[in-house]
Amino acid sequence: MSTLGAVLFDMDGTLVDTEVLWWRTTEETARTLGYALTGADAPEVVGRAVPDTAAHLVRAAGAGDTAEVAAALTEDFFRRVDAGAPERPGARRLLARLEAEGVPFALVSASPRVVVDSVVGGSLADVPFAFTLSADDTERTKPHPDPYRAAAARLGLAPGRCVAVEDSPDGAASAEAAGCGVLVVPSLLAVPASAARTFATSLEDVTPELLRRCLGASARA
Repeated sequence: MSTLGAVLFDMDGTLVDTEVLWWRTTEETARTLGYALTGADAPEVVGRAVPDTAAHLVRAAGAGDTAEVAAALTEDFFRRVDAGAPERPGARRLLARLEAEGVPFALVSASPRVVVDSVVGGSLADVPFAFTLSADDTERTKPHPDPYRAAAARLGLAPGRCVAVEDSPDGAASAEAAGCGVLVVPSLLAVPASAARTFATSLEDVTPELLRRCLGASARA
């Protein structure tokens, strides 16, 4: 079985149940632009970085300034998350098992630093992450491979020794492009299958052994 060097967790929709909060934030902001968000917008909203979602809303509404919309999204999302972000089922048990086995883990998010710090200082306050990466910490964020490559480098590991745990198409694409093992636990959006991706229905079903098998799947792909 492959040696598991580290586990890199996405945040929104993976460790904490914030995807619904993000959708409501985007829905409200779209309404102020005179645009009604629908399910057809989901691929441009769920798992996307704030600037990408803001640009989509401005295009769809035919109104607004992208920078101003991005600022409004960030402020409203922070307010909602700061009020409380419940953990996803199984998250705490999996993190405890990794800690007990001495497997380091980090947080790799496409959310802004202010949102990451709110969650890590609140719902995940006692989780011993090696470090956290936000959308502000790399030149490009998900779906580009930069965040996962940066996280692996910070741990002193090749990406192929790390497993990323993701819930969205963009996040899975980012981790796969970086060369990480990929475990997908979908939340709001279906994630396309690939030879390099392993799927689970819930973090409650995830064990360190399954994460190690993800490395083998990625290597074979």
